[in-house]
Amino acid sequence: MQLGFVGLGRMGGNMVHRIHRDSDHTVVAYDPSAEAVQAAEGHGATGVSSLEELVSRLTPPRTVWIMVPAGDPTEQTVQRLAGLMGEGDTIVDGGNSKWTDDARRAQELQGKGIHYVDVGTSGGVWGLEVGYCMMVGGPEEAVTRLTPILDVLAPPTGDESREVIGDRGWGHFGDSGAGHYVKMVHNGVEYGMMQAYAEGFSLMRASPFGIDNAKVAHLWQQGSVVRSWLNSLAARAFQEEGNDLERLEAYVEDSGEGRWTLEDAIERRIPQPALATALFARFESRGQGDYAAKVNAALRAQFGGHAVKAKAGT
Repeated sequence: MQLGFVGLGRMGGNMVHRIHRDSDHTVVAYDPSAEAVQAAEGHGATGVSSLEELVSRLTPPRTVWIMVPAGDPTEQTVQRLAGLMGEGDTIVDGGNSKWTDDARRAQELQGKGIHYVDVGTSGGVWGLEVGYCMMVGGPEEAVTRLTPILDVLAPPTGDESREVIGDRGWGHFGDSGAGHYVKMVHNGVEYGMMQAYAEGFSLMRASPFGIDNAKVAHLWQQGSVVRSWLNSLAARAFQEEGNDLERLEAYVEDSGEGRWTLEDAIERRIPQPALATALFARFESRGQGDYAAKVNAALRAQFGGHAVKAKAGT
């Protein structure tokens, strides 16, 4: 199969690498960075210097996979490709777009006869070696055409899941938007899991026993109920950074999916207390709760005469 690929960052570049390493499919690759294009060429892809050249190199019906940041970069890329592609072609968004944007784009492109497929992709920088878990939304015809690429990018399915999802680790969940919806909820679950691990390791660090968190994380991987890939990564992090994680700032960013999940849960009145707590903890890590703490301190001083801690020099 011939595939156009736009966006050759850490994930996109590795995906192109995996396609050429593990299959006979061919990729025509574009990225604003000439260095990224050269790297893709080194893995066997055909590099181009513009979207126009990329589309011209593909034989209809064409399929172009986009792997660029969500929001305006994805929107602009989709719109530019829509002006270059035609009936029967397919645009695939493998980034982290909001599912409502997918549904809108699919509707807009339908009038031009262009298919739109959204692929929520999980695997990060490890996907090159272990494969990518992919959650897919879009019309059946376009997904069927894309299946050979999905099969290469996904890992083999475990024995306990093969009967349900097939031989490779990807699944089609419905119309355009369904893939990114499942990926959005996936990331919401991820927020809660990360927060639970973070709180547990934090408590053990404060215990009177001098507990080695790296040792605990490694032990929990040995048949424990809470063993997981995230816990394995925690063990790796403690070994690399030390149990005190002294090199790291206590600042946790969020990329949007957690917020979208919580917004959707509120709209549907589905309780999500673990996600809400985890998301607000990330806000707290950036000092965005500092003013509220000051208000609390001021109120305690006012009603109870409790001492407050003043900033140095004030």
